[in-house]
Amino acid sequence: MEELPGSLGTSASLALRLGQAIFAVASLLFMCLDVEFYSYTAFCFLVTIMGLTIPWSLTLAVVDIYFAFFKRTPNQVGILIIVLMGDWVLSFLSLGASCSTASVTNLFLSAGGFCSLKLCTRYQPSAAMAFLSWFLLFASSLFNLWLLPSL
Repeated sequence: MEELPGSLGTSASLALRLGQAIFAVASLLFMCLDVEFYSYTAFCFLVTIMGLTIPWSLTLAVVDIYFAFFKRTPNQVGILIIVLMGDWVLSFLSLGASCSTASVTNLFLSAGGFCSLKLCTRYQPSAAMAFLSWFLLFASSLFNLWLLPSL
Protein backbone atom coordinates (compact mmCIF):
# COMPACT_ATOMS: atom_id res chain seq x y z
CA MET A 1 0.00 0.00 0.00
CA GLU A 2 1.37 3.38 -0.96
CA GLU A 3 1.32 6.31 1.41
CA LEU A 4 -0.81 9.14 0.11
CA PRO A 5 -0.26 12.56 1.65
CA GLY A 6 -3.30 13.55 3.68
CA SER A 7 -4.62 10.02 4.15
CA LEU A 8 -5.16 8.52 7.59
CA GLY A 9 -1.95 7.91 9.50
CA THR A 10 0.27 10.52 7.83
CA SER A 11 1.67 13.76 9.14
CA ALA A 12 -0.30 15.68 6.50
CA SER A 13 -3.49 14.11 7.86
CA LEU A 14 -2.45 15.22 11.34
CA ALA A 15 -2.05 18.78 10.05
CA LEU A 16 -5.47 18.62 8.39
CA ARG A 17 -7.09 17.32 11.60
CA LEU A 18 -5.48 19.97 13.76
CA GLY A 19 -6.52 22.65 11.27
CA GLN A 20 -10.10 21.37 11.36
CA ALA A 21 -10.15 21.52 15.15
CA ILE A 22 -8.56 24.98 15.28
CA PHE A 23 -11.00 26.47 12.77
CA ALA A 24 -13.97 24.81 14.50
CA VAL A 25 -12.86 26.20 17.87
CA ALA A 26 -12.42 29.65 16.32
CA SER A 27 -15.89 29.42 14.79
CA LEU A 28 -17.38 28.51 18.16
CA LEU A 29 -15.53 31.32 19.91
CA PHE A 30 -16.77 33.93 17.42
CA MET A 31 -20.30 32.57 17.67
CA CYS A 32 -20.38 32.28 21.44
CA LEU A 33 -18.92 35.70 22.25
CA ASP A 34 -22.51 36.82 22.53
CA VAL A 35 -25.32 34.70 23.92
CA GLU A 36 -27.96 35.76 21.38
CA PHE A 37 -27.08 33.03 18.87
CA TYR A 38 -29.61 30.59 20.34
CA SER A 39 -32.50 32.66 18.99
CA TYR A 40 -31.89 31.49 15.40
CA THR A 41 -31.83 27.92 14.15
CA ALA A 42 -29.00 28.43 11.68
CA PHE A 43 -26.70 29.67 14.42
CA CYS A 44 -27.64 26.81 16.75
CA PHE A 45 -26.99 24.38 13.89
CA LEU A 46 -23.51 25.83 13.39
CA VAL A 47 -22.69 25.57 17.10
CA THR A 48 -23.89 21.95 17.17
CA ILE A 49 -21.92 20.88 14.10
CA MET A 50 -18.75 22.65 15.17
CA GLY A 51 -19.21 21.06 18.60
CA LEU A 52 -19.24 17.66 16.88
CA THR A 53 -16.33 18.48 14.58
CA ILE A 54 -13.93 19.28 17.41
CA PRO A 55 -13.95 15.87 19.17
CA TRP A 56 -14.03 14.02 15.82
CA SER A 57 -10.98 15.89 14.54
CA LEU A 58 -9.06 15.64 17.80
CA THR A 59 -9.78 11.91 18.09
CA LEU A 60 -8.52 11.30 14.57
CA ALA A 61 -5.51 13.52 15.28
CA VAL A 62 -4.64 11.16 18.14
CA VAL A 63 -5.03 8.22 15.74
CA ASP A 64 -2.74 9.98 13.26
CA ILE A 65 -0.17 10.59 16.00
CA TYR A 66 -0.30 6.92 16.94
CA PHE A 67 0.18 5.71 13.37
CA ALA A 68 2.90 8.28 12.64
CA PHE A 69 4.74 7.58 15.91
CA PHE A 70 4.81 3.81 15.47
CA LYS A 71 5.41 4.06 11.69
CA ARG A 72 2.40 1.90 10.92
CA THR A 73 -0.30 2.32 8.33
CA PRO A 74 -3.99 1.72 8.88
CA ASN A 75 -4.56 -1.30 6.66
CA GLN A 76 -8.02 -2.31 7.84
CA VAL A 77 -10.75 -1.44 5.40
CA GLY A 78 -13.44 -1.25 8.11
CA ILE A 79 -11.63 1.46 10.07
CA LEU A 80 -11.00 3.49 6.96
CA ILE A 81 -14.65 3.23 5.88
CA ILE A 82 -15.82 4.43 9.31
CA VAL A 83 -13.42 7.38 9.16
CA LEU A 84 -14.45 8.11 5.58
CA MET A 85 -18.17 8.03 6.38
CA GLY A 86 -17.69 10.23 9.45
CA ASP A 87 -15.69 12.71 7.40
CA TRP A 88 -18.31 12.82 4.65
CA VAL A 89 -21.20 13.29 7.06
CA LEU A 90 -19.47 16.01 9.06
CA SER A 91 -18.22 17.61 5.87
CA PHE A 92 -21.66 18.07 4.39
CA LEU A 93 -23.18 19.10 7.71
CA SER A 94 -20.50 21.72 8.30
CA LEU A 95 -20.92 23.02 4.75
CA GLY A 96 -24.65 23.39 5.36
CA ALA A 97 -24.07 25.05 8.72
CA SER A 98 -21.51 27.52 7.42
CA CYS A 99 -23.61 28.43 4.37
CA SER A 100 -26.78 28.87 6.39
CA THR A 101 -25.01 31.01 8.97
CA ALA A 102 -23.44 33.17 6.28
CA SER A 103 -26.74 33.63 4.45
CA VAL A 104 -28.73 34.44 7.60
CA THR A 105 -26.07 36.91 8.73
CA ASN A 106 -26.07 38.55 5.30
CA LEU A 107 -29.85 38.74 5.37
CA PHE A 108 -29.78 40.30 8.83
CA LEU A 109 -27.21 42.88 7.78
CA SER A 110 -29.15 43.84 4.66
CA ALA A 111 -32.53 43.97 6.43
CA GLY A 112 -31.21 46.14 9.19
CA GLY A 113 -33.34 45.60 12.25
CA PHE A 114 -32.79 41.98 13.17
CA CYS A 115 -29.40 42.21 14.85
CA SER A 116 -27.01 44.99 15.68
CA LEU A 117 -24.03 45.63 13.46
CA LYS A 118 -21.69 44.63 16.29
CA LEU A 119 -23.47 41.32 16.78
CA CYS A 120 -23.74 40.40 13.09
CA THR A 121 -20.10 41.22 12.44
CA ARG A 122 -19.23 38.55 15.02
CA TYR A 123 -21.25 35.97 13.12
CA GLN A 124 -19.50 36.60 9.79
CA PRO A 125 -16.04 35.41 10.93
CA SER A 126 -17.71 32.46 12.61
CA ALA A 127 -19.19 31.40 9.28
CA ALA A 128 -15.82 31.95 7.58
CA MET A 129 -14.02 29.77 10.14
CA ALA A 130 -16.69 27.09 9.74
CA PHE A 131 -16.20 27.19 5.98
CA LEU A 132 -12.44 26.74 6.39
CA SER A 133 -13.07 23.83 8.74
CA TRP A 134 -15.37 22.34 6.09
CA PHE A 135 -12.69 22.73 3.44
CA LEU A 136 -10.16 20.79 5.52
CA LEU A 137 -12.75 18.12 6.41
CA PHE A 138 -13.62 17.67 2.76
CA ALA A 139 -9.95 17.49 1.78
CA SER A 140 -9.22 14.78 4.35
CA SER A 141 -12.28 12.80 3.26
CA LEU A 142 -11.12 12.98 -0.37
CA PHE A 143 -7.64 11.80 0.57
CA ASN A 144 -9.08 8.87 2.52
CA LEU A 145 -11.41 8.04 -0.36
CA TRP A 146 -8.37 8.02 -2.63
CA LEU A 147 -6.62 5.61 -0.24
CA LEU A 148 -9.56 3.18 -0.02
CA PRO A 149 -9.05 1.36 -3.39
CA SER A 150 -5.40 0.64 -2.58
CA LEU A 151 -6.43 -1.43 0.43
